[in-house]
Amino acid sequence: MKKTKILVARAIFPEIIGRLEQYFDVEHNQADEPWSKQQLADKLRDKVGAFTTGAERIDADALAAAPQLKICANMAVGYNNFDVPAMTARQVLATNTPDVLTETTADFGFALLMATARRVAEGEHYLRAGKWKRWAYDMLAGSDIHGSTLGILGMGRIGQGIARRGAHGFGMNVIYHNRSRLTPEIEAQVKARYVSKEELLKTADHLVLVLPYSPASHHVIGAAELALMKPTANLVNIARGGIVDDAALALALRDKRIAAAGLDVFEGEPKVHPDLLTVPNVVLTPHIASATVPTRKAMANLAADNLIGFLVHGKALTPLNPEALN
Repeated sequence: MKKTKILVARAIFPEIIGRLEQYFDVEHNQADEPWSKQQLADKLRDKVGAFTTGAERIDADALAAAPQLKICANMAVGYNNFDVPAMTARQVLATNTPDVLTETTADFGFALLMATARRVAEGEHYLRAGKWKRWAYDMLAGSDIHGSTLGILGMGRIGQGIARRGAHGFGMNVIYHNRSRLTPEIEAQVKARYVSKEELLKTADHLVLVLPYSPASHHVIGAAELALMKPTANLVNIARGGIVDDAALALALRDKRIAAAGLDVFEGEPKVHPDLLTVPNVVLTPHIASATVPTRKAMANLAADNLIGFLVHGKALTPLNPEALN
């Protein structure tokens, strides 16, 4: 019996390829070669399903080139690489991988917060450069985490995980702003208090961004928002690039209008705004918040489960646009 054709757009765990090959005729990219938009469209032309990783743009042009496409399974919780309305109009199901990366990403968010506040990267660079000659009372003095005010912008699963770590682990006063307020029960569980966005910016000692990217959240932190923050405040972004105006942030860091920043995501990544590379008071990591082997395997398995579930059994596990099937 002829197998359904699917595309795996990036290199993934070999055992996941093996799982998929039990059901499908798989064209994979284990060489992890970069594809242009046109090359991706060409490879999708005869495919019924696609396994994507968050970098491959599935928009109206890609869909027009892929008349047989029925499902795109993202190995990511974010899906700003998908034009979901266009996919829905074409009756192409979109799926993502929620839940399986929540705790790992929250762990990393807190690690980045701590590295930023306590100037860990600056300290390592200082030591490696041979500058550490003697003790000084103000040498690389950072800011406290315990007992400080943790602000969270975006209070979904990951935001709640960071809130729990801050409140229960470090005795932090947790405040948050979100499109919709949490229930009183969840607020009590994570010990978080809802405030306006302006109060969040003005009050937080450490501000963590965990909101999804959309046109509405583009540059939600720009020069005006940075100006509201305390000069002693730290900013951490583990959400998506484009939420922060990176050029405005680099200028605020250079002028010491905020103390420091920790960034795992960037506008236009993998490119990084050159000004961010020249300021010392920023910790930069290459989009690795979910990067543990168990979590990345869980993400890959869930994306595979969505493809198998939908194309073999008729039901995906985590659909983003079930209305596409109507």
